Amino acid sequence: MRIREVFRFAFAGLKANKLRSALTTLGILIGVGAVILLVAVGKGSGAQVQANIDKLGTNLLEVSRQAGGFGARASRNTGTQSTVSALTLADAQALVDPVNAPDVLDEAPVVTASPTATYQGATHPIAQLVGTYPAYLTATNWQIAEGSSITDDDVSQARKVIVIGQTVATDLFGTADPVGQQVMINSVPYSVEGVLQAKGSSGLQDADDFAIAPLTTVQDSLSGFGSLSQIVVQAKSAGATTAAQDEITSILTARHHLSATASPDFRVLNQQSLLATSSSTTHTFTVLLGAVAAISLLVGGIGITNIMLVTVTERTREIGIRKALGAPRAAILGQFLIEAVMLSLIGGALGVAAGLIGTRFTVAGVKPVIVPASIALAFAVSALIGLFFGSFPANRAAKLHPIQALRHE
Repeated sequence: MRIREVFRFAFAGLKANKLRSALTTLGILIGVGAVILLVAVGKGSGAQVQANIDKLGTNLLEVSRQAGGFGARASRNTGTQSTVSALTLADAQALVDPVNAPDVLDEAPVVTASPTATYQGATHPIAQLVGTYPAYLTATNWQIAEGSSITDDDVSQARKVIVIGQTVATDLFGTADPVGQQVMINSVPYSVEGVLQAKGSSGLQDADDFAIAPLTTVQDSLSGFGSLSQIVVQAKSAGATTAAQDEITSILTARHHLSATASPDFRVLNQQSLLATSSSTTHTFTVLLGAVAAISLLVGGIGITNIMLVTVTERTREIGIRKALGAPRAAILGQFLIEAVMLSLIGGALGVAAGLIGTRFTVAGVKPVIVPASIALAFAVSALIGLFFGSFPANRAAKLHPIQALRHE
């Protein structure tokens, strides 16, 4: 029997039971579509996390106080042993040292507050007001959308000027231009110098509910001249962050008179380390999603085996007649094997289409990113599943004895 006739018999067998064939392909369709969609969601989640970290600056390091430390400086400030040591302006200035910290480009001391802003009856509680130097904007990738930034003169003169985020601008001014207007920050008048470009939300946190003012101004009117909340450090490049982190640790350890065995009273957050950890976690998450989807593909393959066994049983007499007329074993084997592979290929093709359609929608706040390798892999696996799970019922049909098959009721 020629191969074309084998294909014709296989196609006629599927056509004779259209509903059963459609339901059988549904399992493969769901499995392939789930693999493509879930891998895309995992990839999109990783891209979203990386974009959020990039917004903060890839060569950014953040130095903050470490709870539980016992720094000598803290002891001197309070007169007793403190559980939280202090970061000072002198600490920040010491980090810009071309000899001891050649990989550090710049630094910006930071104090924070959460005041309430009012303008002509409109009130908005600012989630975070940062008092800092102009270098803070460059280090943290903030861009000015309107107006201008704070300057070194604003810091030295303690001028009451402020640059506000998009959320603050919208809530206080609506569609009006905020630049040059005067707002009250906890009853203290500030002049709006500029508006920041939007960064968007990150999870439950609104990055645009934010404002920046000169360090000395915020210390004078809001936070007081105490310790710093944080020191933002900009490394010379993204590849120099690890070296800069070591240099910062060495300088602050010496300034805080810490021994080699003592726990540090500060911590340095490296954005590159955070990005690497996040990428590793996202990769694991993507593999887990793909594995879960692959299980549904496996279940679809078991469905093919089940349906093909039923088909062989129903067509036993037909197999007996064909064998009695001289059909070789290979022809019977090929016919049922081709039926199984065609079912899985049709299901796989429809699954690819369903998966690609699914990636056009946002899933749980994540925009899926298509991974071409997952499409090729899922479709190839669907074909192999048809071959593997169809071989048992096809082999069973090929082994039937003609006389026993003809006696089958």
